[in-house]
Amino acid sequence: MCVFAIVAVVSPSLSAQWRLYPTAGAARTPDGKVRLDAPTPRAADGKPDLSGIWETVRSGSGQQVVGPDVPPLSRTSPFWNIGAGLDGDLPLRPWALELRARRVADNSKDNPDAHCLPLGVTQLHNHPQPRKIIQTPSLIVILYEANSGVRQIFMDGRPLPGNDAQPWWYGYSIGKWDGDTLVVQTTRLRDGGWLDVNGAPLTDAASMIERFRRVNYGNLEIEVTVDDPKAYTRAWTARTIRQRLMPDDELIEFVCAENEKSSAHYK
Repeated sequence: MCVFAIVAVVSPSLSAQWRLYPTAGAARTPDGKVRLDAPTPRAADGKPDLSGIWETVRSGSGQQVVGPDVPPLSRTSPFWNIGAGLDGDLPLRPWALELRARRVADNSKDNPDAHCLPLGVTQLHNHPQPRKIIQTPSLIVILYEANSGVRQIFMDGRPLPGNDAQPWWYGYSIGKWDGDTLVVQTTRLRDGGWLDVNGAPLTDAASMIERFRRVNYGNLEIEVTVDDPKAYTRAWTARTIRQRLMPDDELIEFVCAENEKSSAHYK
């Protein structure tokens, strides 16, 4: 399957990157290990500090990939199926159901990830490559190792842009705090998006609400609600996405198209 082949073949070696360096201020055990169960850190304004490098916690609900052309490393995929764990299937409109079935039948060959293009927000939350959150009072930046993605969440009180704004791959995002939960609203996404590796569609009519909660020092939970009246009959909320801190670590440089040789073999 093309999307998995790229990650398996193109990802650079983990050797000769930044050396491990202790995370400042981290609570540690007597033997120097970071205590992931320590209390949630707080920023200067008293809000939970979401900063850090995070990896997705696998739940066993990845897409099962079969076929003679699939690399053995990819036969049990960690990539996310957004419908897993929901009570029944997604509330897809008939055309959207047909489109998802066609994408699955095509082995997800048109997934943006398979072409080194920006992934959708929900795919990025669940991608096996980590992401780094940088938090300031007025702006939160998420750096995705996958395809070198950069996302901005504005916290300065500005409104979302109107319908004349150019649609973006990651949309336009604003955030605010609801107690200890960061609530992010995103609109003006590009048409034809992919919510997961199965190709659950997202259109330019969609809006998304994400709720980020740092449970303790080492664990982050994200809840995503999708409202896309073009593709779905109602708004719906996916299962909780769990991410775990990668302390004393750093992102690597990942240039997806570098040495890419998979596209010539797409089927």
